[in-house]
Amino acid sequence: MPRLAHNERREIRVTLNGADVRGEVTPRLLLSDFLRHVIGATGTHVGCEHGVCGACTVHLNGRVARSCLTLAIQADGARVDTIEGQAEANGSLGCLQRAFKRNFALQCGFCSPGIIMSLADYLSRYDEVTESEVRDLIGGHLCRCTGYTPIVKATLEAARELQESRRNGAQAAGEAARHAE
Repeated sequence: MPRLAHNERREIRVTLNGADVRGEVTPRLLLSDFLRHVIGATGTHVGCEHGVCGACTVHLNGRVARSCLTLAIQADGARVDTIEGQAEANGSLGCLQRAFKRNFALQCGFCSPGIIMSLADYLSRYDEVTESEVRDLIGGHLCRCTGYTPIVKATLEAARELQESRRNGAQAAGEAARHAE
């Protein structure tokens, strides 16, 4: 990456929740600030600005990242997924979001986007989910309202729902393959 002057502006492009977006950045602009103030994706929250609270968690090229510790220019050409991308294609809440709502796993909601992004990554990678693993994972996030118990309950519920959906999808694919023969 070429060295940039502190006041130099450069256009970057990211794929944000599946859509190509562009915006101008300075070398020191954080990804969290780019998302919120340049692009307008305000679902990504900024809490501590030190990577400790987890409120700014996003997916960067399929990996969990703290957007307050990432420079926007580092994301040039990358895929960035935020809480806005967790909704279903029709705009309704996604599986984990629905579970959070049903289980009252958010109160003020400030920490929820970052927690949901971490949990969505986790649930996408593992079929078998335990309470202790979920508690360990959300230990990297600060929430002052819920005491984490409703978050754990919602996550375990969403995990069961996703597992059932995967199982049904696999069965349907198997049946379709048999019928195609």
